[in-house]
Amino acid sequence: MKPVVGVMQAWSCIVISVFAIVILSIIGALFKSNNHALLGGKEDPEDGAAVAATVFGAVVVYAIFIVGCGFQAFLHFRDNRRGAISLS
Repeated sequence: MKPVVGVMQAWSCIVISVFAIVILSIIGALFKSNNHALLGGKEDPEDGAAVAATVFGAVVVYAIFIVGCGFQAFLHFRDNRRGAISLS
């Protein structure tokens, strides 16, 4: 199987997705615990658990991106190990 995206795009996707998962997990945990900094104002949402569920849904989407981009990076690694030109 051949990679669909370039090696730089695959690794960039992995790095950005890992960063997004970490940040969104922290934000989701703060909403789930009804943190006053996120839910204390007039215009803030009232149901922190519902917001946390939405944020954790985004975490799942980024996890799917990591799997897909990781597979693309693996395909590039496998192609580089085999070599583009084989002299045998």
